[in-house]
Amino acid sequence: MSSSDIFIGETIGTAILIVLGGGVCAAVTLKASKARNAGWLAIAFGWGFAVMTAVYVSGPLSGAHLNPAVTVALAIKDGGWANVPTYLGGQLLGAMIGATLVWLAYYGQFQAHLTDKEIVGGPGAQTTSAKAVEAQEQGAGPVLGVFSTGPEIRNVVQNLATEIIGTVVLILAVLTQGLNDNGNGLGTLGGLITALVVVAVGLSLGGPTGYAINPARDLGPRIVHALLPLPNKGGSDWSYAWIPVVGPLIGGAIGAGIYNLAFA
Repeated sequence: MSSSDIFIGETIGTAILIVLGGGVCAAVTLKASKARNAGWLAIAFGWGFAVMTAVYVSGPLSGAHLNPAVTVALAIKDGGWANVPTYLGGQLLGAMIGATLVWLAYYGQFQAHLTDKEIVGGPGAQTTSAKAVEAQEQGAGPVLGVFSTGPEIRNVVQNLATEIIGTVVLILAVLTQGLNDNGNGLGTLGGLITALVVVAVGLSLGGPTGYAINPARDLGPRIVHALLPLPNKGGSDWSYAWIPVVGPLIGGAIGAGIYNLAFA
């Protein structure tokens, strides 16, 4: 596959991943959404279906890595690093496009949510929860969770370990079950298997941090959150932002190392 195919495929695929994955977060979170308060099951399955759709769309072009941790793991497995920058560039751009599309699709809901005094504070607002106060003090705005992940308990070691563990599980599943015949990306059956693994990781390991397990998935939308003209949006929590980038990359490397030692 050519560099242009890789870049286009990863851009389109990651945009689809984020518009559907971020979209389910918006649907569950935002005021005046019909799916508001649908819960964690909706989010976990929504992200799984987002992965499946993105893989099937972009697979023929790029092999559907859609995740820098997958790209790094495949490079470690096969020793092929030449196309890594192209993959990473497409993934980051696609994630930013997808997050922007979520904002457009839920524009009215964002406006209603972020001008509600009970949500953002102000005269007449009721007392906010301790969790909301803590999040605001840490620089996380009231809709940041639509775009990026954040921890329930801020503990660097635990948060980093959670992202590493979740990503190792994902990478081992991809490398042992998900690859296409060429071994350079996800195949048709592999897309379904990987989607179900993402659901499993979300249900089992997503509670502490929101399971980024994908640096582009977290960083791209976080940048968009920082840039968008959202009223009362609060901070983008940049002090935490390195964990969902570094953790999955470490997890990808460890997963590839385990594969090479145990399966190759």
